[in-house]
Amino acid sequence: MTAPQSALVVLAGGHESDGGRDLAALAGHRGHGATVHAVAAAGRPLAEAVRSALAAGDAPVCVVPMTLGRDPKLVADTARALRWLADGEGRGRIALTAPFGAAEHLIGWLRAAAATAGSGDAVLVTAPAAGPFEDAELFRIARLVRQYGRHRWVEVALTGGDPDPAEGIERCRLLGADRVTAVPASFGPALPAGTDRPGPARDGGPLLRPSAITGVVAARTAAALHLLGHGEDGILAGLDAEHGHGYAHSHGPGEADHGHGHGHGHAHGPGHSHSHGPGHTHGPGPTHGHHPHTPAHTPTEPAERKASHVR
Repeated sequence: MTAPQSALVVLAGGHESDGGRDLAALAGHRGHGATVHAVAAAGRPLAEAVRSALAAGDAPVCVVPMTLGRDPKLVADTARALRWLADGEGRGRIALTAPFGAAEHLIGWLRAAAATAGSGDAVLVTAPAAGPFEDAELFRIARLVRQYGRHRWVEVALTGGDPDPAEGIERCRLLGADRVTAVPASFGPALPAGTDRPGPARDGGPLLRPSAITGVVAARTAAALHLLGHGEDGILAGLDAEHGHGYAHSHGPGEADHGHGHGHGHAHGPGHSHSHGPGHTHGPGPTHGHHPHTPAHTPTEPAERKASHVR
């Protein structure tokens, strides 16, 4: 069986894109053999968007979980929404792509965004508040951005969480920064409208330009179409995406001596992705990195890198 040459794409949005609202402008975009048919939040809106795409013609429908690496629940929820459609009216025509990005990509994108900040600036990494594990992951990512960057201060703020952006700016000021550059670890603005800005602070967003986003979407779609041509729709791997993410627990005497979490984690299959630390990573799709100073490479990295540096 040969891989289809074109597809209708549905972007699944989670907390990193305000349920897809930060990506709404991409609906209708055409390029690289794919058309963004719709942007929808996971659940019923996503299922309705996929049904609409199926009814629009005979082209396969590829669904891209639009996570930057901190929302494995979105991947699993998307897979659950697609499972029944793929077993019924969408049989043979639906594919779940690898996630848009992994944590390793986000570290690289944030480092590129932080490069716009002056050497004496503090960098404030912002994102909408999510759950405790997703928020804790943002602190880990920010620490790695600082480790492999050139800025003395890299702090975190959570819109709707603790600390909020105003508190984050004030913390940077108290630490001694002359100016604060906020960069978003999300598809939205770094500083939402109405954010109180004590002292000099600037918005260093967006994280990625639309051309970079659509370039990555095209790469994920092309890889998924190739696998779909060989009978792999990616849904089974997506269902396992939450494994290992959540509260860890240990087994009692007589049980296997290992710990694991409940919820999100890594998936094996078409979207195979797991991390071995900053020096060895496997990102979503055909990626593989071996250097702590760079994110895992993707087929569209030149576009991503160019869009991240040019603002």
